[in-house]
Amino acid sequence: MGRPQPSMSLLGLSDLPDTGIHLTPAPEVWEWLQAEILADTGSIHNEDHAHLLDADIRVMWASSSFEKQGRTVLGQAEQVAFRAGGWQKARMEQQMRDWFGGVPAYIITLAADYCAQCSDTDFCALVEHELYHIAQARDGYGQPKFTQEGLPKLEMRGHDVEEFVGVVRRYGASPDVQALVDAANSPAEVGKLNIARACGTCLLKLA
Repeated sequence: MGRPQPSMSLLGLSDLPDTGIHLTPAPEVWEWLQAEILADTGSIHNEDHAHLLDADIRVMWASSSFEKQGRTVLGQAEQVAFRAGGWQKARMEQQMRDWFGGVPAYIITLAADYCAQCSDTDFCALVEHELYHIAQARDGYGQPKFTQEGLPKLEMRGHDVEEFVGVVRRYGASPDVQALVDAANSPAEVGKLNIARACGTCLLKLA
């Protein structure tokens, strides 16, 4: 099953001056993610995302990337929240209903101009990076949380490891960092890439 591609009409909008960034729902991307990564029959199935099988997630194409903190943002995962009331909130909710038929819990947005020309490995790394940001919540004992309906309780999360290279060089690796080192020293399961610098979700946490 070939990876989904943004439409040529959307890509053409990114080349027009003074039109801004255009957004459009990408249900085909979510269907592809479910079939190829989330489902245990997928060609690049990843058990780490099992909690997302029934998650209320929608995907969107953005006609182009954008710049933030000197970096080019290619993807972003976000929990949908309206920090407004009255007509502002109504307008935002209406836009969600027009796009998706309802208000989803999470949205993943991908830069169409990048995704149209990047390699399959780069595309998979980008979408998996965004999926990893939507994690199953844990209780105080580290056990996974569930909703009253028995579904995984989800939350946004940052990276597994955040440490300075100098600290690791001088004092050694903590258990979390060592896990990353061990993974880096093992053969890559799919391919090599570091996409964190192009993730809008990560940049939001740095702001």
